[in-house]
Amino acid sequence: MSMRQVVSLESASLSVTIPRPNAPHVWVDHARTAPGEVVERLQGAEVALINKCRLDAAVLDQLPALRMISVCATGTDNVDLAACRARGIIVSNVRDYAVNAVPEHALMLMMALRRQLMAYVDDVRSGRWCAAPTFGLFDRPVADLHGASLAIVGFGGLGAGLARLAEALGMTVLKAERKGVASAREGYLPFTDALARADVVSLHCPLTAETRHLMGAAEFARMQPHAVLINTARGGLIDELALAHALRSGQIAGAALDVLSQEPPPRDHPLLAPDIPNLIITPHMAWASQSAVQRLADSAVAHIEAYLRGAPVSRVA
Repeated sequence: MSMRQVVSLESASLSVTIPRPNAPHVWVDHARTAPGEVVERLQGAEVALINKCRLDAAVLDQLPALRMISVCATGTDNVDLAACRARGIIVSNVRDYAVNAVPEHALMLMMALRRQLMAYVDDVRSGRWCAAPTFGLFDRPVADLHGASLAIVGFGGLGAGLARLAEALGMTVLKAERKGVASAREGYLPFTDALARADVVSLHCPLTAETRHLMGAAEFARMQPHAVLINTARGGLIDELALAHALRSGQIAGAALDVLSQEPPPRDHPLLAPDIPNLIITPHMAWASQSAVQRLADSAVAHIEAYLRGAPVSRVA
């Protein structure tokens, strides 16, 4: 009887050593896999370990042996879950591995925006401080987080983790209801009301058909002019052209993103234009603290091990 094959398609996306399942198997490792290589590399594989490789219905149709997909991420928008259900393919993702890393990054971004960190660093480097008429340079408006209102959109583990940090700093946390819901749950504010009241809006929800372009022109118009937007979830949650306009026109005061709709972005991406003010972009690394990445790898492999031992953990499909 041949050994069951587990194929890892993107080991280079994790900056740690990926453990091996403690169950009989054959492990095949690929550091990186281009879209056109996915089908070939997964031929005969029973289990796939992926991060951002796309497995849609057309790809799955060509992989009759595939029975389990372990996703090294929380988001599964790169996997056709309906197609997996129809084919009996188990899909497992990893939740809460970055329950400290992502909230800390989101907090750092909102601090940087509210305190004009990047602009003041540039002022020092450009010599503006050297030419200042007084001991300090403080001609850009700075706002505290203490006393500010934070609207959190998506109150799972990451949103709740940010809430704990924000409340420790004296912020008022507003839990935003899902967009378009007629009646808000107890403890939640209607989506548009949360946007209108917030000094900071932070996104922590998955990317689905319902949440794509969750934030667009109408939503930016609803926000206060001094408010800022944080996104450490998925780039597709934001209409990026509308955000560029909102920032250029001063409709909102700033934005800080760790994600874009296309990653890596092309050089002509609309949010990489040098004339957009008060915009901070980090390269999808909020999740990537060493401890968080190790938890991610360990959990993803634990799901594979559970499947190989006959006790699969089906998290999303």
